[in-house]
Amino acid sequence: MLLKRKSQEQTQKSPLQRFLFVLGIVFFLMYFVLGMMIIFWKEIPLNLTYNGRLGMGILLIVYAFYRFIRLLQNNKQ
Repeated sequence: MLLKRKSQEQTQKSPLQRFLFVLGIVFFLMYFVLGMMIIFWKEIPLNLTYNGRLGMGILLIVYAFYRFIRLLQNNKQ
């Protein structure tokens, strides 16, 4: 008889791994929304010039996508 092996995609993740994945997505969304708020919110209570706000917002958005890519890579393992 041949034994069927489950591929990595079919194996079930532990509750801790699922929780950490969801937490990672939540933090990705938080960084992304914060970056968008800094860029587009005119009356933000930060004493920054427009170029400073733009730079800070872009930096936060890039960091959010960096975390998201690392999250996906760690989830595949």
